[in-house]
Amino acid sequence: MSQSVSNITQAVAGRSADELLEALDPEQRAVATALHGPVVVMAGAGTGKTRAITHRIAYGVRTGTYDPARVLAVTFTQRAAGEMRGRLAQLGANGVQARTFHSAALRQARWFWPKVFGGELPPIIDRKFPLLTEAANRCRVRVDTPALRDLAGEVEWAKVSNVRPDDYAKIAPQSGRALAAFDPATIARVFAAYEDVKIERGRIDLEDVLLCAVALLAEDERVAAEIRRQYRTFVVDEYQDVSPLQQSLLDLWLGGREDVCVVGDPAQTIYSWAGADPENLVRFAQRHPSAAVIKLVRDYRSTPQIVDVANKVLDAAGPSGLPGRVTLRSQRDAGPTPTYREYPDEVAEADAVARAISRLQDSGTALRDIAILFRTNAQSENFEQALAERKIPAVLKGAERFFERAEIRQAAMLLRGQAKAGSAADDDLVETVTGILGGAGWTVDPPEGKGAVRDRWESLAALVTMTSDFAKAHPEAGFADLMAELDRRASIQHAPLAEGVTLATLHAAKGLEWGCVFIVGAHEGTLPISYAQTPAQVEEERRLFYVGVTRAKDQLSVSWSTSRSPGGRGQRGPTRFLDPIGVRSSRAGEREPSSVRAGAPRAGRSDKPIPKCRVCGRGLLEAAARKLGRCEDCPGSMDQKLYDALLEWRAERAAEEGMPAFVIFTDATLIAIAETRPTDERELLRIPGIGRTKVSKYGEPVVNICTR
Repeated sequence: MSQSVSNITQAVAGRSADELLEALDPEQRAVATALHGPVVVMAGAGTGKTRAITHRIAYGVRTGTYDPARVLAVTFTQRAAGEMRGRLAQLGANGVQARTFHSAALRQARWFWPKVFGGELPPIIDRKFPLLTEAANRCRVRVDTPALRDLAGEVEWAKVSNVRPDDYAKIAPQSGRALAAFDPATIARVFAAYEDVKIERGRIDLEDVLLCAVALLAEDERVAAEIRRQYRTFVVDEYQDVSPLQQSLLDLWLGGREDVCVVGDPAQTIYSWAGADPENLVRFAQRHPSAAVIKLVRDYRSTPQIVDVANKVLDAAGPSGLPGRVTLRSQRDAGPTPTYREYPDEVAEADAVARAISRLQDSGTALRDIAILFRTNAQSENFEQALAERKIPAVLKGAERFFERAEIRQAAMLLRGQAKAGSAADDDLVETVTGILGGAGWTVDPPEGKGAVRDRWESLAALVTMTSDFAKAHPEAGFADLMAELDRRASIQHAPLAEGVTLATLHAAKGLEWGCVFIVGAHEGTLPISYAQTPAQVEEERRLFYVGVTRAKDQLSVSWSTSRSPGGRGQRGPTRFLDPIGVRSSRAGEREPSSVRAGAPRAGRSDKPIPKCRVCGRGLLEAAARKLGRCEDCPGSMDQKLYDALLEWRAERAAEEGMPAFVIFTDATLIAIAETRPTDERELLRIPGIGRTKVSKYGEPVVNICTR
């Protein structure tokens, strides 16, 4: 036994090795006592995997099997590494190295680089943005902050996936990579230029730290031998999230040895888009035929009712859809039955969730033990507002608050500028706002692909929806009233919050838990997300929903809305991931099971009749269709010469008044005018989006053009 092991033994004198095992269940004990050879632990959510692996290390140290100085435990976040070090210290296993992959690689690279190459390891850049900006400029690619964020994400994915710039354009589409702002060839050019800029500046990034460590181990046998002498035993937590580059580093650390224990849950693989490769976990036993395979199945976190939901969600994937997963068995007493609620629109859903949280608060539930989880950041705004109206504090995790997002701040500045210039019309607030945002590049139709461009679009779409709701609730309100409402909302949501309800995306919620969890916006098109097209992408969305379900300890509520805004046609149904639970939509023509309770209609909801298409007679729900007076796919009868004349008049008038042309009339409004050919101002007023203010200002010249 080494001196360090003896020191640890003396430090925990009075406790036998077997006493360390007393607090473990049979499966955890099997992990703790499997001290040799390859071990793979399939650990379900809430089954105590950290307890199992820290007791394994401590037991190995206590029995003299491990020298703590020769053990390296690797995890993925500094928080997790710190927690592991703390638990090991409590168990008397001081001296064990618990680090992230990057931290361990950086420590080794800084130590060996001067010995191999002579000179210090190149400085690590704090942020990729400055060098990416220079790279984009060299490629004559225009970028803003969201675009840089997307490019940085693609560069990081490519490097941890061992994809070179020359190969990116071919491999990225095959891997389901797609950005709304850039095609693969453009990303590849910027990626190559970025690597050139780094070399010229003598800098490296965080991914290069891993690459440098891999290069040192692979190319210098002296380095590899010294590191392998230093570390004899390896433990890897969250192994399902290991990237190909991290796996290469682990293989080099091991050098053909098999004294490694990996722990993970294939059902919580939700970062494939960031380079994680769950095949490392799923196929571990195939690559190491002598591996001991241990499954942790006893769930100490969630009630049997919640665990039953989680198991059913995964069962629907079938054995081929999720190899290696475990079926959880709850160790808790029975709790409330999870609820599934449908609402007519997103505003009503947010209002109902806020009311439910208010009742929980009144009954004594701490707000810090409540979470609202959603698929995308853009979904948070309605819930922020609903909570703020009830003075319930909220904390956003992993995202900026709605009114603090860059795109919303920019949109607010644009709207205020139009208000000060007096060029914002009061007639149709939605048309005015969409027109102003359209001048800044926003479109009614969402961009294809994902990334910051899509996130920006969703945030601005939420702003348009908010405007529509305000206009319906206050039909006499003008643009100044709308701006006052936006200022009011921003003000109450910027209040400093000490403790409150957690609002988080499902991705940001991984690794956390709450007593009461509300999974909201659980409808098709959002969960799974619309751009999840392949079976593999849809299954990752299923796992994401499973992660959300298993965050709940005592109470779980899942909800969705059939339409986006009040008064909309209810065309959305619940996510397909609820099918195994027997949940179906309560929309007309579909069965409503007893397990679904439809939400009450929103107070003050407008009963105004929906305008009809003048061609086919169907109701018109979209703003552009209402403006045209017909469905967009129904045949039009536009007079092209009249339309061209209206365009010419609008351009001249816009130049005279010094404002964007769309502020006078949008293209859709001009098409509607060219199709209906109004002969007087009364007929002009009948066109949706044209109010008395615009008629008094532009009615006479427009009618003259139409009757000319």
